[in-house]
Amino acid sequence: MRVPLSWLREYVDLPAGESGRDVQAKLVATGLEVETVEQLGAGLEGPLVVGKVLTIEELEGFKKPIRFCTVDVGQANGSGEPQEIVCGARNFAVGDKVVVVLPGATLPGDFKIAARKTYGKVSHGMICSGDELGMGDDGTDGIIVLPPEYEPGTDAIELLQLVDEVLDIAVTANRGDCLSLRGIAREAAIAYGLPLRDPALLDVPPPNSYGYPVKVADPMGCDRFTARTVVGLDPEARSPIWLRRRLQKAGMRPISLAVDVTNYVMLELGQPLHAYDRSRVDGTIGVRRAEPGEKLTTLDGTQRVLDDGDLVITDNRGPIGLAGVMGGANTEIADAVADPETGVIAGTTDVVIEAAHFDAVSIARTARRHRLTSEASKRFERGVDPQAASAAAQRTVDLLVLLAGGTAEAGVTEVVSPSGPRTITVSADHPDRVAGVTYGRETVVRRLQQVGCDVYGNTAAWNASLRGGGRETGGQDELVVTVPSWRPDLTDPNDLAEEVIRLEGYENLPSTLPKPPAGRGLTERQRLHRRVGRALAGAGYVEALNYPFIGETVLDQLGLDEDDPRRRTVRLVNPLSDEEPLLRTTLLPGLLTALRRNDGRGSHDLALFETGLVFRPTGDEKPAVRLPVDRRPTDEEIAALDAALPEQPRRVAVVLAGAREQDGWWGKGRPATWADAVEAGRTVAREAGVELIVRQDQHAPFHPGRCAALLAVTDGEEVLVGNAGELHPRVTKALGLPERTCAMEIDLDRLERAGLGVVQAPRISTFPVATQDVALIVDASVPAAEVEASLRSGAGDLLESLRLFDVFTGEQVGEGKKSLAYALRFRAPDRTLTADEASAARDAAVATAVERTGAVLRGA
Repeated sequence: MRVPLSWLREYVDLPAGESGRDVQAKLVATGLEVETVEQLGAGLEGPLVVGKVLTIEELEGFKKPIRFCTVDVGQANGSGEPQEIVCGARNFAVGDKVVVVLPGATLPGDFKIAARKTYGKVSHGMICSGDELGMGDDGTDGIIVLPPEYEPGTDAIELLQLVDEVLDIAVTANRGDCLSLRGIAREAAIAYGLPLRDPALLDVPPPNSYGYPVKVADPMGCDRFTARTVVGLDPEARSPIWLRRRLQKAGMRPISLAVDVTNYVMLELGQPLHAYDRSRVDGTIGVRRAEPGEKLTTLDGTQRVLDDGDLVITDNRGPIGLAGVMGGANTEIADAVADPETGVIAGTTDVVIEAAHFDAVSIARTARRHRLTSEASKRFERGVDPQAASAAAQRTVDLLVLLAGGTAEAGVTEVVSPSGPRTITVSADHPDRVAGVTYGRETVVRRLQQVGCDVYGNTAAWNASLRGGGRETGGQDELVVTVPSWRPDLTDPNDLAEEVIRLEGYENLPSTLPKPPAGRGLTERQRLHRRVGRALAGAGYVEALNYPFIGETVLDQLGLDEDDPRRRTVRLVNPLSDEEPLLRTTLLPGLLTALRRNDGRGSHDLALFETGLVFRPTGDEKPAVRLPVDRRPTDEEIAALDAALPEQPRRVAVVLAGAREQDGWWGKGRPATWADAVEAGRTVAREAGVELIVRQDQHAPFHPGRCAALLAVTDGEEVLVGNAGELHPRVTKALGLPERTCAMEIDLDRLERAGLGVVQAPRISTFPVATQDVALIVDASVPAAEVEASLRSGAGDLLESLRLFDVFTGEQVGEGKKSLAYALRFRAPDRTLTADEASAARDAAVATAVERTGAVLRGA
């Protein structure tokens, strides 16, 4: 919500020297989020004046149309002589009043004006457009043409209200009242302790039987509908400058007088309105639910197929508006058009004003269903004051009569569904107990009255409390609070407590840290998750947090088989995006999207990781039960709800592309490969105290020849915990990823089950290490992991570590063979190993490898 400070001052007598920053601080202290204070006209210096176009000479011989104009600027130039100006705009004529900036002036953006020669003429100044003055879009895309009543030489800075401050306020979903100057002014008045001039306090005639006929068929969807009629409007009447400028400052584009007036009143009072061309409305105006398949062309020119949940405004022909969202094109206010033969100006002269109150949920669903968000729907969704409808209609009628010369018809239509005010009974000390601060009864009552509540004391309870000596005897001072119509968000005692607390100042609440019981803290599972994140960050990975939503298309792009369990997904009823309606079953889509986005922005060497939940339905889930809200759910009800949820294992994934090690003075770098993805899996597993078993695998979306299965031993059995490798070329192409992109994904829950509990720090021996190298020739089909496992098994307890440092293929080892070279480190915890002991351990390891894999010792 954009709030011009000059407009706000009409309703609250702010101190004369108060700046926008000062007002921002006050409003922020009351709980409003004022994001920015925009300084309009910053750096603007005159002379900037009204000018009258005297002559226009068309200059020829240039690539674009150029005009040489003489303009009367009165005495603003010091001589009274016409000002000669070169201009390329075409939307003005001789006799028009325009805005002229003279030499010596400075426009926004530090654009200094001086006389200069251009197109063979000397231009002494410039005829201005709205954009050049920082006024925003006025719908003309050209020079500002002013009404004829302004005299040449008049100061245009003051006339156009170019210098002002605008507060940009982010209004939360529960504060629909603050989507209006009336609501912001009320907050400002409270913040400053000043009276409010409520613009809704108008003399409104009572409803009668001869207003425009209206029939509401759905009182639940529309509980109030006010209709007023104004006739005899001048179709040529234009919105005055003050009205257009206020709309522009508030972020809206001026359109026509009737539309501008309805928008102005909406900004002022928060009540959306709509003006119908009376000549285009056929019979009674109705409010009902749409028939399935009905069609309506809205004001944006789009034909919409309606749903039976849509609330529509109708006449005898059918729908003429999408209630609370947007009007229909068939009853739109017509622009003034001159008849080419007679010259008679035709346009809308009679209008019907609609000011209604619609159900917030219905409007929100309709706006989302049609992907059509408007200023009206934004306000109805957040809550509109139903009592303001008649005042808003009256304000609109008054402005149309004043500005367009119309006549208000005496008929007043008001269809209202009976409803009483909302009351809340609350203990006077409830805000004290919520905040931990003693405010006192007087402060609570005063603050609630400031927001518009009527507060009455429960006299019987108060007297009983006094007679009994206060709370100790069970007496309680209760307040009966009637909530104002413009605050539908106040529904229970805690809401009232929040109002008291925010107005007294959140900054005044005591800051008290909770004291947790000794001996508690993070669970072992939480510690594992944090260790994994720190380990990957230490290995050079950057954490990327992604939304847990995916679309079906990405599952196809990943090349998943039709029977792949990852295709069994949970579909959201109300997704944020229709393109991503599913909950993820793997972390890779989000990470790969982040990698593609960063690569497209110039970061080509990437290593990203994410830990998070995936959602894997089994098909055995039961329909979710609706939990009660008037009591605590039973254990059985909570268990039934849990049974309706899919499995949600926690996983960790990494993706890599580009260089894993950079080039530099230290030497050449190297690209990221599948081996780095496998090592990332080992890094994660070590934090859980698990030694991974790595075997070749085929698993989408990985390259079939560069994919590893990551296994761990749980209860004596090998369990697949994840996969790592290089992505299939078809996948990288489908997703727009760099070539040779690698990835790893591992199940943390399975790793935790495979772990031995608390990770034990290794014991460091003080005795020297004995190193033995061994090269074994095996068939090319034998996995290196199998050879490694055999060496470990045969080497015994003296083996401290084993590392594959070379793989060789060629004529020297024979066709279909490969040589694997390992470095074995032996160490004893209690003595220095002899050469014979180290050699014996090595020989035992080689013997086991020969027996299990058919290996041959190279060079033997």
